[in-house]
Amino acid sequence: MKTVTRVSITEAIYEEIGLSRKDSGDVLDLIIEEIKSELASGNDVKISSFGTFSLRKKNARVGRNPKTGEEAEITPRTVISFRPSQILRRAVNK
Repeated sequence: MKTVTRVSITEAIYEEIGLSRKDSGDVLDLIIEEIKSELASGNDVKISSFGTFSLRKKNARVGRNPKTGEEAEITPRTVISFRPSQILRRAVNK
């Protein structure tokens, strides 16, 4: 199994569209920044045929240190979840 990196995505944009490598990297950076900005503003991000990034609030709770068994409070936080579209699920499960 191989890991896809920012560089490999930039290279794919370069080869597929024909932009320069620098412009391909800039396009990818803009897309990532837009997604981050919208999530930071509290908005969900839905990309058709791909999936939805959504925010979920988790309440404070009591957890345990697995080594010592000592109780510790886990602070409330916001987490990002990704729900793939049916199209993406079918493509992955082919």
